[in-house]
Amino acid sequence: MSKNPGKLRRWWGIWAVGGVDHAAVLEQIAEDSGWTGRYAFLILISAAISLLGLLMPSVAVLIGAMLLSPLMMPIIGLGFGIATLDFREIRRSAFALGAGSVIAVLLSVLLVSISPVQTITSEIAGRTQPTLFDLLVALLSAIAGAYALIRGRGGTVVGVAIAIALMPPLAVVGFGIATMNWTVFAGALLLFFTNSVTIALTAALVARVYGFGSHLSPHHTGWQLVLFFVAVGVLAVPLGAALRQIAFEAVAQRQVRDMVRARFPGDSRLSQIDIDFKRSPIQVRAVMLTPSVVPKIDPILAADLARRLSRPVDIHVDQLRISLDAGAAEVAQIAQAGDAKGLPPAGSRERAMAELALIAGTDASAIRANVVERTLSATAASLPGLGLEGYRALEARANRLLPGWTVQLAPPSDIDPPGIAITQGVVDGEALDLAGWASARLSRTILVSGGLLAQRRAITQGIVARGGRAENGTATGRLRLLWAPPPTPA
Repeated sequence: MSKNPGKLRRWWGIWAVGGVDHAAVLEQIAEDSGWTGRYAFLILISAAISLLGLLMPSVAVLIGAMLLSPLMMPIIGLGFGIATLDFREIRRSAFALGAGSVIAVLLSVLLVSISPVQTITSEIAGRTQPTLFDLLVALLSAIAGAYALIRGRGGTVVGVAIAIALMPPLAVVGFGIATMNWTVFAGALLLFFTNSVTIALTAALVARVYGFGSHLSPHHTGWQLVLFFVAVGVLAVPLGAALRQIAFEAVAQRQVRDMVRARFPGDSRLSQIDIDFKRSPIQVRAVMLTPSVVPKIDPILAADLARRLSRPVDIHVDQLRISLDAGAAEVAQIAQAGDAKGLPPAGSRERAMAELALIAGTDASAIRANVVERTLSATAASLPGLGLEGYRALEARANRLLPGWTVQLAPPSDIDPPGIAITQGVVDGEALDLAGWASARLSRTILVSGGLLAQRRAITQGIVARGGRAENGTATGRLRLLWAPPPTPA
């Protein structure tokens, strides 16, 4: 058994190391890893195309940009310089990589500054939250790149894989600087640093395995191994924590939904839920359509979720009572439509205004009537726990109770727009209906913010098609609807 390691080393030395022309490989690296005019030109072109692919966004354009990117050779040259302790090669490669990175970032800043499109697309967002998976991609790409260079097989293809890990993050760094979004800047910079360090050190390790640096002593080899594992280990700590947080949020979202639904009757419906994991305690806001109101549900759910998630939770559920027969939103406060005694004769304008005032919870003098068009309009009083569904149901109820009149009942001005969700590519149609209705009744514009550009466009078009007014808002954060601020007086 003791002879097996020696036989394995001899076999590897003959089969793998012996078949490598070390001098030719080092000569090629020395020729292509330094700073040249061609290298600078390709950096400019690939950075510009990469940024366009991020803004569009288009994976095909990104891959096309990577076909031109020259970043593979400096990073591989840096790794081979570390493997052989060739400090001249280390300086040449590090200068080329650093100068090329600065040029790519500055060009991205310039292009984003003059671009009319400065929204965070899916491709940009995907490079602002590096995780342990990104480190593994960089490690595997470096193994493939170093192997291809040593064995002379498919170097261009694996060069694209390495460039994908480097050039787009640089473009996103420039995007973050130009838009002064320091969260995007820091995330992309961490991703670039992770990829560049991992690729360089992994390439150095592969080079040592293939016999490069054979003149070095075991002491040097030991320090190289220590450098590799310490660097990868240090990088793995924050990336692993980020991956763990993403996994926690994905599982927690499902658990919160399930536990909220479980505390209500089976025919209840969870209309809206918003979870803010960045707050401490975790903040949950939900709207539940239920045939029966569950008393003191907030502290019960807070205790349940704290036990399940092992974190404190601040939860508030707005309960909206629904009638099972018609499915219309009702609230106990509006069930008392009032006594008909003392009202003006049926069919008259005064009678219609008085009945609408009872339904809306406001004074009859606040009702606006147009006898010619037979329309009545008013703003409903604020009712605790009543969301947009309830106010729209109030309008429908008023139209049923006042035949011959068209009623337009606006919700209170301080009410929030509905939550919005996209499931398997399909926008929540009920939320779009509510948003369009609320925008039309309040004559206010809704800003569609967060999420992907294509999602915001689809939601904006859906609200407009339903009679509302909507505009594309900011690209940061989760997908949400916000009221646009009132126009500034001239």
